[in-house]
Amino acid sequence: MTEIIDLSQDIYEGMPVFKDLPQVKMSIHNTHEEWDGEVDATSKTVAVHKLELGEHTGTHVDAINHMAKKHKGHSIDKMPLSMFYTEGICIDLSHKRFRELIEIKDLEEACKAQNLSILENDTILIYTDHYRKAFGTENWSKGPGISVEAAKWLGNKKIAAFGVETMSPGVSGISNKEVHHICGEMGFTHYENMVNLYKLIGRGRFRFIGLPLKIKGGTGSPVRAVAIFES
Repeated sequence: MTEIIDLSQDIYEGMPVFKDLPQVKMSIHNTHEEWDGEVDATSKTVAVHKLELGEHTGTHVDAINHMAKKHKGHSIDKMPLSMFYTEGICIDLSHKRFRELIEIKDLEEACKAQNLSILENDTILIYTDHYRKAFGTENWSKGPGISVEAAKWLGNKKIAAFGVETMSPGVSGISNKEVHHICGEMGFTHYENMVNLYKLIGRGRFRFIGLPLKIKGGTGSPVRAVAIFES
């Protein structure tokens, strides 16, 4: 039996976005009443929405060209699909506090406690419970994040990607910019704004899928990320 766990946020107008990124705008573009020729309709039933949003909206993956200007050309449409269709594990770091760095020792101890191993081409999801603790509050932008050293350690494991519940992979103003640079240098990526990671704890390995839109020249893309368990 196949179990699919949704790891993606809803996308809606007014949702939180990182710093000065584009706000989400959503409006009715066409209605069924218009299509049916009802000139004086008293109600409107949406047939098509118009969306305005940035590439880095909600649960999304970063392209290599987002990491630094020297990676120009390494856009989301050029990245191999194998990076977004991998095996995965989820490690429990829910004890980490606001704006606290996640270090190599934290990753090693969490893997040992859960009897998990990081394998080449894995996607490593980092559960901090930040979404349930802080989404919609003044602390939403204050999540924990991985350190520069931890990012290099993951890169040396030759993973495909890692994923976090927060709006940034590192701690903003401390490690975030450097973590992006390391991802670009070492050829792996990360997902941000993930949800439901608590549902993966204690369950071992799973199939991870986080396919991006094929945006020509794109610096990232919203994804419908899922974890799949086969029994």
